[in-house]
Amino acid sequence: MQKRSLPEQALLFGAFFFGYYGFVGIFMPYVSLYFSDLGLTTVQIGILMSLAQVMRIVGPNLWGWVADHTQQRARVLQFTALGGLLSFIGMFFGQTFAQMLLVMVFLNLFTSAQGSLSEALMLTGMKGDLTYYGKLRLWGSIGYIVVVMCSGWLIDWGGIGLMPWIGMAMLGLVLIVSARIKEPEQEKPAQEKVSMKVLVMRKEIVAFLTSACLMIAAHTALYVFLSLYLKDLGYSNTVIGVMWSIGVVAEIIFFFYQAPLFAKFGVPTLWLFSLLVAVIRFLMIGFGAESFFVLLIAQILHGVTFGTHHAATVATLQRWFSGPLQARGQALLISMSYGMGGMLGGLILSNVWDQFGPQVVYLVAAGFALCGLIAASLSLRWQRQRDLL
Repeated sequence: MQKRSLPEQALLFGAFFFGYYGFVGIFMPYVSLYFSDLGLTTVQIGILMSLAQVMRIVGPNLWGWVADHTQQRARVLQFTALGGLLSFIGMFFGQTFAQMLLVMVFLNLFTSAQGSLSEALMLTGMKGDLTYYGKLRLWGSIGYIVVVMCSGWLIDWGGIGLMPWIGMAMLGLVLIVSARIKEPEQEKPAQEKVSMKVLVMRKEIVAFLTSACLMIAAHTALYVFLSLYLKDLGYSNTVIGVMWSIGVVAEIIFFFYQAPLFAKFGVPTLWLFSLLVAVIRFLMIGFGAESFFVLLIAQILHGVTFGTHHAATVATLQRWFSGPLQARGQALLISMSYGMGGMLGGLILSNVWDQFGPQVVYLVAAGFALCGLIAASLSLRWQRQRDLL
């Protein structure tokens, strides 16, 4: 069997993912502590943090539209990298809630689009061959876990004031790497060009996006509440940190072995499997996290519920959005999942936590995943029906 060579610019994309998700690793866990150190109230911090989800609805679609219409995706990526770095500099000077509000709006406007833009560029360069997708995307997970662990140690040593410096270093790496990424040559689409408006009205795509939205809504039970829940159960900060690290290591392992798994079982099968496992995982956390062993298994399953699901949705997306629609397709997925799904999941599960407690939060999250599984099944059924026409 002929061995496939690495895609062009593979090292650059690996470095970009390391820097971009490394920035997420310093920003998301520690920026709220930085705001608190400035004297902002809990309500003000909550508003500032919610802007990340809101801008994930706006930013990816805005820059995806610009990228696809200009066909200069690399330039747009470079522009957002510069805009993100310049916006982040405001962290050093902002002191009031109003000032930090402006910083968060512009920072998230630029950075929320970089994941989808970089993946669109990489997938275009791969020309439909996803053999090395997982092995490149795993560098994002590596960047995240390295920066989270190193930042925690540095902040314990030097204080939360180091957070902006580490964040600026990661965004600087993103800018340097993006400046070297070139626009890949695009193949002419074999099929007749279909408009974005027509595509997003097709029922199989609506069901696909609904499933992605529900899956991320379910995962907000982890992103927002897991640390607090485990703390309430009596776990130490060290154990909580280890559990988060185990989840990321599990997704790294999946990304490394993604290609042979997809070749053996197929994208649709693994997509549905990831949603089914999510139902089981959230029930395990909600009703069995008191057991260290149950919690450990549940975190290992992150490799399936995030890694497998993410790769399968990206591969499925390629069925409809490629060529001139690549960036907008990736942007739409990010907006509907992490944007809309993250926002709705956070709002609904926050109210559930206040009214009914943490166990019900994970029961509702399992319900979200189950509904996502049903939507995914319908999407696949309608895809097959369309293929038969």
